[in-house]
Amino acid sequence: MAFSLMLPPSPALFLARKPHNLRPAIPIRCAASTAVPTRSPQPRPFDLRTYWATLIGEINQKLDEAIPVQYPERIYEAMRYSVLADGAKRAPPVMCVTACELFGGNRLAAFPTACALEMVHAASLIHDDLPSMDDDPSRRGQPSNHTVYGVDMAILAGDALFPLGFRHIVSQTPSDLVPEPRLLRVIAEIARSVGSTGMAAGQFLDLEGGPNSVDFVQEKKFGEMAECSAVCGGLLGGAEDEEIRRLRRYGRAVGVLYQVVED
Repeated sequence: MAFSLMLPPSPALFLARKPHNLRPAIPIRCAASTAVPTRSPQPRPFDLRTYWATLIGEINQKLDEAIPVQYPERIYEAMRYSVLADGAKRAPPVMCVTACELFGGNRLAAFPTACALEMVHAASLIHDDLPSMDDDPSRRGQPSNHTVYGVDMAILAGDALFPLGFRHIVSQTPSDLVPEPRLLRVIAEIARSVGSTGMAAGQFLDLEGGPNSVDFVQEKKFGEMAECSAVCGGLLGGAEDEEIRRLRRYGRAVGVLYQVVED
C-alpha cells in the first residue's frame, strides 16, 4: 500500500509569498510497511585460547617491569632468569586474575598480587631444584637456576623473590580498587601457603618420605599455591566468605591434579 503527502517546498516560502505565488506542491510517495522486529545480537562464544594468551602476555609485561636489573646486577639477573623463563605456564597468576574477574573485579587490582604469586612460585622452584633438595638440572625448558648461576646465587635469588613479592603487592595494588582489610587477607593467605603448613611442609615430606606422604606432598607442593591463587583473586574481586570457601576447594583440587600430571 502507498499514500501521498502534498508538502510545500519550504516553510520559508510559505511564509514569504502570497498563496497564488506558491510553487506547485511536490508529491512524495512513501511506502507503508509493517515494522520488522530487530533481533538482539547473539553473544560471542568465549575464546579461551585468546583470553589465556592475551592475559599471559599482560602478566609477562608486568613481571618484566616489576624486576628491573639494578645493583647488584648479578642477583637481579638470576631472579629474572627464573621468573621470566619462556617455559613458564603462569598458572598461579592466571588463576588469580580470572578469579578476580569472576566476581566482577578489575584485573588491574589483581595484577600486583598475580605477579607476586609468580615470584613466590619461581622462588620455590629455584629452591626445589637445588642439589640438597630435588637436584633437578633443568626447569621450564632451560637449565635450572643453580646450574647457570651457582648454588649460592640461586639460594639468594630465591630468598630475594619472596619479600619482593610482598613488597610488590603493598606498593602496587591500587588503594581505590582494593580495601586495606582485603589486601591484608591476601598477604596472610600467601604467607600461609608458603610456610610450615604449606609448601615448606610438602617439600619436607618430599625429602623425608613416610607412610601416606605422597598425597600430602601433592597437596602441599602445588595444591597450596593453586588454592592460594584462586582465593587471593576472589578476595581482590570482592568475593564473599562462602564463595572464598568454594574457591579454596576448587583451587586445591586443580593444584593437586596439576602436580599429579606434571610429576
